[in-house]
Amino acid sequence: MLSVPLDGDGALLGALEPWQAEEFLAHMDRGREFIGGYIGFPDAVTDLGSARRVLEDYAGKAAADTGRIYGIRDRGVLVGGVLFRTMDAGQGVAEAGCWLEPAATGRGLVTRAVRVIIDWVFHERGFHRVEWRCASGNRASIAVAECLGMTREGVLRQSNVLRGHRQDIEVWSVLAPEWRGRRGG
Repeated sequence: MLSVPLDGDGALLGALEPWQAEEFLAHMDRGREFIGGYIGFPDAVTDLGSARRVLEDYAGKAAADTGRIYGIRDRGVLVGGVLFRTMDAGQGVAEAGCWLEPAATGRGLVTRAVRVIIDWVFHERGFHRVEWRCASGNRASIAVAECLGMTREGVLRQSNVLRGHRQDIEVWSVLAPEWRGRRGG
């Protein structure tokens, strides 16, 4: 995937690779507090070296077929991303996730981007299940799961610590047959 249009206004989904660490760091700096309210990337990406390491980790995951990361760019500027945090090809299960800086919210970019990667993992890779985990207080992430037709399976009570506070994590999922049925085959 080189780049996939997400809307008619110049938003694209494409690679996010180690050589783009400076861009990734600048993006995290712009959205650090907003993004960091629900995920740990901003706390892990604090300088150019750490930005490069995070992207290198995902490049390693891609090479090992255990994860992927993609950037969402709006008119050439990195404003967010989607990923498969984990992928287990043997089980056919992947966990998708996302993040977005405040200036890019409200346009449906994440929903469209996640739709692209779910299509890929089900149709190209033959996976059976995609999971979506998000903090119970993250209304935007829950809305994405709902828009994608995922099923809420339950809550992992106080299972995640972020910035010193415990969070309840909701587990959502969609199965390949459900996805194909909703997407017309």
